[in-house]
Amino acid sequence: MMKSAELDKLARRHGISPTRPSPENREVVISAATKRKILSALNIELTVDQETGAPQRKAKPDGRKIPVSFLPDFLSATRVWGVSLQLYELRSARNWGIGDFQDLADMADLAGSLGADFIGLNPLHAPFLADPDRCSPYEPSSRQHLNPLYIAVDQVPGFAGSPELERQLEGLRQSDLIDYVGVARTKLGALHDLWSARRQRRVDDEADFDAFVAQGDDSLRLHALFECLSSSMVERGAGAGWRRWPTEFQRFDGAAVGDFEREHADDVRFHMWLQWLAHRQLMQAAERARKAGLRIGLYLDLAVGEAVDGSATWSEPDIYVSKATIGSPPDPFAVDGQDWHLAGYLPSEIAGGEMSPYRRMVSTAMRYAGAIRIDHAPAIRRLFLVPLGARPDSGAYVRYPEDRLLQILAEVSAEHRCLVIGESLGMIPEGLQEDLEAAGILSYRILSYEQDKQGFKPAEAYPALALACISTHDHQTLADWWRGGDIRDRCEHGIVPPDLTEEHLKHRRHERRFLKTVFNAAGIDVPARLAPRAGQEALKDLTVSAYRFIARTPSLLTSVRLADLTDEKRPTNIPGTSDSYPNWKPKLSVLLEDLPSVSLLKRVTAAMREERPRE
Repeated sequence: MMKSAELDKLARRHGISPTRPSPENREVVISAATKRKILSALNIELTVDQETGAPQRKAKPDGRKIPVSFLPDFLSATRVWGVSLQLYELRSARNWGIGDFQDLADMADLAGSLGADFIGLNPLHAPFLADPDRCSPYEPSSRQHLNPLYIAVDQVPGFAGSPELERQLEGLRQSDLIDYVGVARTKLGALHDLWSARRQRRVDDEADFDAFVAQGDDSLRLHALFECLSSSMVERGAGAGWRRWPTEFQRFDGAAVGDFEREHADDVRFHMWLQWLAHRQLMQAAERARKAGLRIGLYLDLAVGEAVDGSATWSEPDIYVSKATIGSPPDPFAVDGQDWHLAGYLPSEIAGGEMSPYRRMVSTAMRYAGAIRIDHAPAIRRLFLVPLGARPDSGAYVRYPEDRLLQILAEVSAEHRCLVIGESLGMIPEGLQEDLEAAGILSYRILSYEQDKQGFKPAEAYPALALACISTHDHQTLADWWRGGDIRDRCEHGIVPPDLTEEHLKHRRHERRFLKTVFNAAGIDVPARLAPRAGQEALKDLTVSAYRFIARTPSLLTSVRLADLTDEKRPTNIPGTSDSYPNWKPKLSVLLEDLPSVSLLKRVTAAMREERPRE
């Protein structure tokens, strides 16, 4: 067995940090066993003379030039605001039980009429169509492709409804939670019918479809093939993810897979067609946003990784870490750490080649967007990897080629004229925030996180190169934060123990007082009767005050969360839960068509126009 000193040297050479943080804010030494497992996950052989393949980190010279990402010229003279939402959560009188690209286009018209400059969205990455309840947009099957469940089927040429279909759709629309299985069955059934009809007649857009297929090349073909195989395997009882498939189907280049593709050529082309429809409708929504006057347009989110058993890892197995998954070390809000069960790119492969995996991934999003948000931006420098079968506290940080990734972001953002936002909450490596700022990447500032020992930071303390917001999909609305709903949820679902919950509730009492103090200092009215269990109207007043506060920050972008404006009672997602809460399924309580008449929406957007007038 390799000696301890030699193992430590090899681990350092391949970017494995010797320690990790703990909830008590002390450094915990990474064990030799963990180092061996992580090295194996990085495809590194445990030999003394091993020297190749390591992502060597050169010392950063003083005054080194960091490549700068794109920033629109108009932002040099003004600050703007926009609306953030989960596309699937939109209700409308015409959609099929899930928000779709037509709803997005209609939302762009509304946002433009209100004076907004962008619409922020959840990741639109491809899910597992054969297992629709695997619905987390942050655990996609592939980040290179789109989610066909967002296709507005009634907008596809040739579509004709029926009374029976309308009865099905009404049931899907009426539910308060998205019935992903029902939505997928209904949409894919109708799309199959449209595909069959298309093949029986001459169509004017066949050349455009053929060009899309040619441009998509092997990536598109293999994704479509995966979808066909995944559906077939579910019918056989093997599951949608490739790790449970028979061995002969677990590699894309196997003989059995080739035979399957030849036998199912039409089905493969059908799934390519779904990608083409999604692409066209998303491009149309982006164009509607531009015509509606949104100067930034769509702002898309990028997940930090992909499902370990999805299309991406099946199609390109050699570029992913295969024996460890992405997670986070123990912290005060997740005392055992977290395993997100996501596959990450290998550090040695992520930036390699002219069309590197990272370049292709960010290009896929930027082609539709005026802004992207990188979920977990610390991944530009490091990822916390958890060996398969191990607990999260047995993981370790691994270094990634930061300079090369920043160079790619700068080049692709300039090509697509797309600004970059980096979400970097929690544990941030020393100096990374400064590097991201130098790279022109906006930081992501959430009101409840912007605190120090004195309380909430004043508005003027927020950085200019930032997006400021009240909350995200991982948080309660402001009203429920005030009530402590997020703390109770973490306890109820076993994420945080009762004793720590009591500490958090005690701290929330201080936070409520500090929030009122910072609003008063900014000259912003605070409702007089604002008890811990304040009434609905007082909390609506508080929401208006909070948005007025973040609108006054120097931050170039401010985001208004639609769920705040419709006063949603159910959180979008409770991090750390799976079966105990219906994450990613709650719909908004208000129809898209009725949003203009919502009083809180009118009050908050009026405040945004007052604080951030168009210039």
